[in-house]
Amino acid sequence: MVVDFPINPEYWGMSTLQSHISLRPYNTFGIDVSTRYWIQINSFKEAEEFIIDNINNPLPTFILGGGSNILFTHDFEGVMIYNQIKGKEVIKETGDEVWLKVGAGENWHELVMYCLKKDWGGIENLSLIPGSVGAAPIQNIGAYGVEIKEVFDHLVAIDMQTGHTRTFAKTECRFGYRDSIFKRQSKGRYMITHVVFRLSRHNHTLHTNYGAITQYLEEKELASSIHTISEAVISIRQSKLPDPKVIGNAGSFFKNPVISAEAFTPILNQYPQAPHYPQNDGTVKVPAGWLIQTCGWKGHDRGNHGVHDRQALVLVNRGGASGKSIYDLSEEILQDVQQTFGITLTREVNIM
Repeated sequence: MVVDFPINPEYWGMSTLQSHISLRPYNTFGIDVSTRYWIQINSFKEAEEFIIDNINNPLPTFILGGGSNILFTHDFEGVMIYNQIKGKEVIKETGDEVWLKVGAGENWHELVMYCLKKDWGGIENLSLIPGSVGAAPIQNIGAYGVEIKEVFDHLVAIDMQTGHTRTFAKTECRFGYRDSIFKRQSKGRYMITHVVFRLSRHNHTLHTNYGAITQYLEEKELASSIHTISEAVISIRQSKLPDPKVIGNAGSFFKNPVISAEAFTPILNQYPQAPHYPQNDGTVKVPAGWLIQTCGWKGHDRGNHGVHDRQALVLVNRGGASGKSIYDLSEEILQDVQQTFGITLTREVNIM
């Protein structure tokens, strides 16, 4: 549907901008909300010109990538920007390393598979994580002992307030556990267009000591390599996590809390078998899934939504649930864990 819109119609033409678009196909929870306006961005040039036009005629904006880490709780009365900037380019290489520049709209798992075919190591532990490349540094995605910051070199972004292009080095991103400057001080300010990764070509550093990777390799009698690690991660994730194409979900809904050793002592006294991971700074990481499961929420069923029966970290939309219902369920879980263990969980999924 063509609509009147206060940005340059000569540039955008009649078919680029649409109105009243359902976001159900664009979020892995499958929440049926709509956006007032919708525009797909396919190149850096389109991004730059749209942002400049919107600065001159401002409307609320939201940048959407793979839609795999968001829970929509209401319609959006603004412009939903669908970032589909694609492309992969080697911009530098040495005998041991390669610097790969990737468009923010590329699919993350497809990028991992592409790198494996090239025998480039560094992101194999992050196989099968849903979402787009542009979202990876925002979330500082991580799995099985590896975080994106370990292979991150820099990114290119456009300032939504000024239209200026800016390059962010690793230190400027302020990466933390599932966190970055783009989730805090600069939330919503920048549109990431490209990310550059520094990957290994030879003598790959392998991470096999986290989770069940070693067990999988031993059972399958496989030697450790970037390829077999990816195979193990995919198998493990498929056994634990529901496919969003089958049942709506956004993967892990909560972060694993990190608490002081003193705060963990009474929990360990009551639950001697409680899983935990001591950190280098003396704190302790406690699996949120275990906390939630111990409170009795695993498999909790509310008809069209609930908690997954194989992974308590995952909230699911079985069909037709509202984002508000799922949010309310998450709030009940937060309160129960707080009352039971004195631990405040943090949502990993972005709420809108």
